[in-house]
Amino acid sequence: MHWYVVHSKPRQEQRASDNLKQQGFECYLPMFATEKIRHGTLTVTQEPLFARYLFIHLDASQSGKSWTPIRSTLGVCRLVSFGAEPAKVEPALIETLRSHEATRQRAQPRRLFQSGDPVQIKTGAFAGLPAIYQMSSGEGRAMVLIELLHKPCKLVVMGSNVAMAYAA
Repeated sequence: MHWYVVHSKPRQEQRASDNLKQQGFECYLPMFATEKIRHGTLTVTQEPLFARYLFIHLDASQSGKSWTPIRSTLGVCRLVSFGAEPAKVEPALIETLRSHEATRQRAQPRRLFQSGDPVQIKTGAFAGLPAIYQMSSGEGRAMVLIELLHKPCKLVVMGSNVAMAYAA
């Protein structure tokens, strides 16, 4: 038995994994915790480590389960292959990913903003002003520094009211 790579449809990694498991296949979808703004609130969500990819444990011998149902599974795009040969993954890599995932789940989720990140206020009286993210202020709020009259001023805003500033 070997591990192979399944390419899923966009944002359907979990659906593909669930449907493959219901068919009796052993699957592994590495996940990590991250902060996201959903419906105006800052929440911690689980995201796939590799967007659109998951791993499946298959028997390559003739006596093994047929691979044809994999392609028609909801959420699955195709089995990754190089030419006619499906891409194999070393079991050591899967074990390494699993051990890293276990240690990451005990750690803090990846923060949406880090202290010192350049951000921009999205709405309100200060909309469009550049700011420097300082820290989370609880209850979904964030503390930022803005420059008013050439002096840095602390401002507490809703976390959903802050966006990453991108260089134009």
